Amino acid sequence: MKCLAIDIGAESGRGIVGEIRGGKLHFEEVHRFANIPLRVSESLRWNVPELLREIRIAIDACNGIESVGVDTWAVDFALLGADGALLELPYHYRDSRNDGVMQRAFEVVSRERIYEQTGIQFLPFNTLYQLYGMKCLGSESLTQAESLLMMPDYLHYELMGGGSKEIEFTNATTTQCFNPVTGDWAFDLLDDLGIPTKFFPETVLPGTCLGKVADSSIKVVAPATHDSGSAVAAVPYVGEDAIWISSGTWSILGIEVKEPIVTRESLAANFTNEGGVDGTYRFCKNVMGLWLLQQCKVTWEGQGLDVSYAELASQAERAEAFVACFDPDHESLLAPGDIPGRIARLIRDSGQRVPESPAQFARVIFESLALKYRQNLEQLTAITGRKFIRIHIVGGGSQNSLLNQLTADICGIPVYAGPAEATAVGNLVMQMVALGAVSEVAAGRQLIQSSFEYTIYEPRGSQAGERQIQFFKELISS
Repeated sequence: MKCLAIDIGAESGRGIVGEIRGGKLHFEEVHRFANIPLRVSESLRWNVPELLREIRIAIDACNGIESVGVDTWAVDFALLGADGALLELPYHYRDSRNDGVMQRAFEVVSRERIYEQTGIQFLPFNTLYQLYGMKCLGSESLTQAESLLMMPDYLHYELMGGGSKEIEFTNATTTQCFNPVTGDWAFDLLDDLGIPTKFFPETVLPGTCLGKVADSSIKVVAPATHDSGSAVAAVPYVGEDAIWISSGTWSILGIEVKEPIVTRESLAANFTNEGGVDGTYRFCKNVMGLWLLQQCKVTWEGQGLDVSYAELASQAERAEAFVACFDPDHESLLAPGDIPGRIARLIRDSGQRVPESPAQFARVIFESLALKYRQNLEQLTAITGRKFIRIHIVGGGSQNSLLNQLTADICGIPVYAGPAEATAVGNLVMQMVALGAVSEVAAGRQLIQSSFEYTIYEPRGSQAGERQIQFFKELISS
């Protein structure tokens, strides 16, 4: 049995075919494509017609697949009219229209009530604030919409040639429009903000067969359509003593829980409750992640410096340690642009020495990410009362040996890195569960354990590191 995972991130997408042979999961990339946003007037949009074209190319490149499933980033959505057609190209979550909207929403409904109703981390681009911003602007698309679908759900809908419209659970919970306690949309909250509720469809669980690709026998299966949900489905070990980090454009750090944790403490720490697989929630927190280095690289290339990620990581290993640090989640770092200049400004304003080379900038980024992981780990420990003795890092960032070692050093516990293709692997496993090739999620994780190796990074203490940990705590609290 072969399945095709379509994994689309903020920069690129891949089509990856997987099957079980000899008791192990084997996979192969059959297609890779760019995901380049469009500028429409002054707005930033997703080029969904091009994404659909690339997905169909990936399907055509396969022989004998039984199913296909799409995962993407969270929070962004498509609005459909009464005829089922797209009303406008979906907005990109980094579009400037979201600026200041979250604070305006708090003037109508308090942070406390929003969190009590949704249990979701406050981020300015959450679906709730995108919709509220459209309402405040008098958006015609919002008024005309008959259906709202998250990005992967919309891509599934188009692949099937229309038909039923559902939102998969893991992505629905990222919107800050869904109540994890009632298991339904937060209708009272949406009403209070004047956001229409008629276009919110039913939700389905990961591993649901939705239909078939138009004019084909290939089944369309909803995996955990939020890419982080699929990545966590591929974490080989999720015991009470382990945390995971899905490391890529975003770093997401957390644990699996059976029930959402919606408390004063989780609100104060801004932790989120996102839907997981097998009846779980992902109690976790977003950190800006390798987006920072990606945007630095774009800036440097614009200045004529051609350097690969591998070269930057290698040079950063030899760069001076703990020159400076900054908060990776500072609001000034959210939008695209001159990220090196913004990081330099944050460092200069806090009285530290500004990095002088790309290698030094890369090292400061990695160290600051590891310091932020430690802060979140300490908050997670305080909220749950658990003692964590291992960190599993999955996703593309698991290949960054310097960041992995810094995470072990600064967090003070071992790091287990891999698999790197966690999102695609988790997507494939959930399709196989849906089709009966894998009996359940637990069996899927056992399959992953036996199919992939991981690298262990043991912590190494240093006085310089301890001083930087303390300095970072003071910096964040100031």
